[in-house]
Amino acid sequence: MSAASEKAFQRFTEAIGANEGTGDWFEVTQEDINTFADVTHDHQFIHVDPEACATMSPWGVPIAHGFLTLSMLTHLTSSIAVNPEFLEGIVMGVNYGFDKVRFVTPVKVGSRINVTSAISGAELKGDAVQITRSMTVNIEGEEKPALVAEWITRLVYG
Repeated sequence: MSAASEKAFQRFTEAIGANEGTGDWFEVTQEDINTFADVTHDHQFIHVDPEACATMSPWGVPIAHGFLTLSMLTHLTSSIAVNPEFLEGIVMGVNYGFDKVRFVTPVKVGSRINVTSAISGAELKGDAVQITRSMTVNIEGEEKPALVAEWITRLVYG
């Protein structure tokens, strides 16, 4: 166990419950949805067919895939400032997974989304600190969020 990982663990533990901030808005376009549909081979009409959505979908317009919204977390969090003390001695960070992902409200094409992040847990794992963050993807103008998830990352320190 490195001194850097111990120090980082202490800092993250002290920050549990702290809101890390809210990221910048991002517009979800039909092109984004279509590209995701092509990559995942999920061309269900509710995502890619505006004409069918107008007559058959309860939302009247295409909606983003839930997994597209989830996969946007990396981009959505990139505009949230990171406390530089958390990065002292870091070698790399890796995605470890998710606990409890919920797709609460569909993201309609043309909507703008952002994310709010809060630290909800920290565990020391040798030279790594495993961080759990509570993520909420907001939709501009909507009361309920698009997504809530517990995102786990491992930060490896030298």
